[in-house]
Amino acid sequence: MEKPKIIKDKFGQNAIIVIALVLLVFLFYLLNPNFLNKYNIISMAQSFAPYAIMGLGVTFAIATGGIDLSIGTVCIASSVVAGKLYTVGLIPLWATIPVMLVTGSLFGLINGLLIAKCKLPAFIATLGTMMVSRGLSAIIVNAPNIFYPTGTWFNKAFSNNNGFPIGLLWVFGFMIICMYLMYKNKVGRYILSIGSNEEATRLSGIDTDKYKIIAYVITGLSAGIAAVFWSASFVTVATATGNGMELDAIAGVYIGGTSAAGGVASIGGSVIGALMLVVIRSGLNFVLAVFNISVNSTYVTYVLTGVIVVVSVLIDVLKVKSSEKIRRIKNSKKQNN
Repeated sequence: MEKPKIIKDKFGQNAIIVIALVLLVFLFYLLNPNFLNKYNIISMAQSFAPYAIMGLGVTFAIATGGIDLSIGTVCIASSVVAGKLYTVGLIPLWATIPVMLVTGSLFGLINGLLIAKCKLPAFIATLGTMMVSRGLSAIIVNAPNIFYPTGTWFNKAFSNNNGFPIGLLWVFGFMIICMYLMYKNKVGRYILSIGSNEEATRLSGIDTDKYKIIAYVITGLSAGIAAVFWSASFVTVATATGNGMELDAIAGVYIGGTSAAGGVASIGGSVIGALMLVVIRSGLNFVLAVFNISVNSTYVTYVLTGVIVVVSVLIDVLKVKSSEKIRRIKNSKKQNN
């Protein structure tokens, strides 16, 4: 009887986020109608695709009760490694795609091994790989910057296809795959079980280390996939490219309703959360321009994102405490009866 309630709660939470998103879009449009012009919609879609894909991937790591701070820098490192090989003529353009996927997956595997086998805290392990991948990118990009071609099949397939933001279709497809893995496959069931109670999951005979590693490989693979869309949309990769991407992706996951404590994951919510952050960032640019306020919209976005994330996690904590209290009351009544 509990499963339908969980599904109902997820649907209700996602509905609230969607309503908030629609209101935000309407508000930004009222303040500046140019917010919904064709070019800005395409621009938002191009930014949305890599963030949404990273968010979908890191949902698996967070569902185990962990985190992955390296997804942003791994995304850029994947783009840089493949771009360098392409720039110097070692591989054709199509081969950059598998190189990005393999690079991202390799970092994910390293994270998984450090956390599952070496028993490092997820925060420390992924902080280390974040610094390694960021340093690797800076070394490779140092001279000259990495350039991807424009106006090719690569851009049309993963960014802008004759004015249509094709990345939206890819995000939808990846979301369906992640939903299947999380809700209809034993991989997701075991990952959620680990996040709920790792020791009980281990005692039930499940190889918790194996499924932790799988969760982080999925996260790393998503960073590699995001790198494909990033490279197709933003064809120049400089040293500081992508700084803070991981925080935006993780923030979107928390906003979307995935529990910071693990055990509860909202795949659809992660996509909606990523979209909300993109809308806020773009909308603030237009609003600040209307009122002629000389403040960098990025910094204002950080403030709003921080407040939203804290509130989202606080609501999750209160919800968990309320559920535990209700469970204790029910158990007490059963014992008394």
